[in-house]
Amino acid sequence: MPLWMPPEDFIRLVELGPLVSIDLLVVNPKGELLVGKRTNRPAQGFWFVPGGRIGKGETLEGAFARITETELGRALTLKDATSAGSWTHLYDDNFMGRPGISTHYVALAYRIDLDLDLAALPAEQHGAYRWVAPSDPDAARADGIHDNTIAYFAALEA
Repeated sequence: MPLWMPPEDFIRLVELGPLVSIDLLVVNPKGELLVGKRTNRPAQGFWFVPGGRIGKGETLEGAFARITETELGRALTLKDATSAGSWTHLYDDNFMGRPGISTHYVALAYRIDLDLDLAALPAEQHGAYRWVAPSDPDAARADGIHDNTIAYFAALEA
């Protein structure tokens, strides 16, 4: 079980260093990418892939199972996924909305080929879900899909 710290300690960590997260690139049989409308910071209000941060003392395997359970409603293993590389995500915002503190993530992206019932997905981090075709980055950006998610489009074409 990961160690989670009080918000005042965590904001200090956000201020001083990068965080490590797992992003889930869930692709359905049509080749569409799962995105959810973020309800919290950073990237609040944008369409973004599901994912979450790795906690202190948590293994990569344990974090992957926890994050897939929390974000997709079912625990998966790393054997169910293919690495899509590591990515840098920089935000001017932070989870508390505190001025002057940016957020820096090193995101480990994993592709999962899976067809999901959008209505059955957890609503803790995302207010709505949908599938997007990763074909036109400019149209996706205009549609409210976050640049960090659009960057994954190239990884899906490889």
